[in-house]
Amino acid sequence: MPQISASRRLRRTPFSEGVEAAGVKGYTVYNRMLLPTVFESVEADYRHLKTHVQVWDVSCERQVELRGPDAARLMQMLTPRDLRGMLPGQCFYVPIVDETGGMLNDPVAVKLSEDRWWISIADSDLLLWVKGIAVGYRLDVLVDEPDVSPLAVQGPKADELMARVFGDRVRDIRFFKFDMFEFEGRDLAVARSGYSKQGGFEIYVEGVDIGMPLWNALFAAGEDLHVRAGCPNLIERIEGGLLSYGNDMTDDNTPHECGLGKFCNTHTAIGCIGRDALLRVAKEGPVQQIRPIAIDGDPVPGCDRPWDLFASGKRVGQVTSAAWSPDFETNVAIGMVRLSHWDAGTELEVETPAGMRRATVQSHFWI
Repeated sequence: MPQISASRRLRRTPFSEGVEAAGVKGYTVYNRMLLPTVFESVEADYRHLKTHVQVWDVSCERQVELRGPDAARLMQMLTPRDLRGMLPGQCFYVPIVDETGGMLNDPVAVKLSEDRWWISIADSDLLLWVKGIAVGYRLDVLVDEPDVSPLAVQGPKADELMARVFGDRVRDIRFFKFDMFEFEGRDLAVARSGYSKQGGFEIYVEGVDIGMPLWNALFAAGEDLHVRAGCPNLIERIEGGLLSYGNDMTDDNTPHECGLGKFCNTHTAIGCIGRDALLRVAKEGPVQQIRPIAIDGDPVPGCDRPWDLFASGKRVGQVTSAAWSPDFETNVAIGMVRLSHWDAGTELEVETPAGMRRATVQSHFWI
């Protein structure tokens, strides 16, 4: 594949110096920023992630900040998840939908206070949508992108590494909650969250100047823990059923089609844009939905475009992410499958670049 040409439009991160020194071999572009995709190899990175601890530059998870008296009202307008019971110090996974109920993003909402929120976004221009809603409804709220760059620490040894840098209190953070910790005189929000099923934390680093000091401190503290630079791993995320916006779902899909119905409190999320459309979806049910799929045979090529799924020669869906799993010794995949063929055990065929393969719908993801 041709190389990506660097420019000011393709933004570096506060941790790019450390990522390059660690020998990054591949990037993708995510929210106009560099996101590492591989260091040693996808499989070697996968094995290390499941065994030790990694530090990930996920600065591309940009923040949309809502600040002002109408911040909570605006936040509820964006999502069908009922946020009335959310307290400061909590993080909620929130589908963001448009007026038709289509997915615009699947971020994590971070409630700093009643009148200040961060939306830690996936890969889409959500800032522009949120600004438009705020201006159109004349809300008393400031919407902007703060100078915040998340750094993730993921893997079985994440607790030990974080405790060495931030103190043992960091171990007390519960899943999808956060607390404030000091580093070099700066208060940083540290959440127990991250884009893997191996456990870990995300540090919301405010200010470019402390990016590399924090990176270096984590590596110095974790040498005996075999700490390495890492990144979201394709194999591990598919095994865990972690969806990728723009790959596994787009604005053509509703949360219910993406298996996110449990995050839609449509009857009580009063004020949500798209609520009426989602009430109809909730009542009638989706006609297609995300499913885990095992693909037979040797390792499949990279899935950089949808692969059609067939049953008796009729198209019944598509595979959107796929990879060979060393632990489960099969090709693991995520696909959108029609209602008539989404039951566990249903056998299908998938048209891969390596030819037609047999595929089987699974009852659950692998981890």
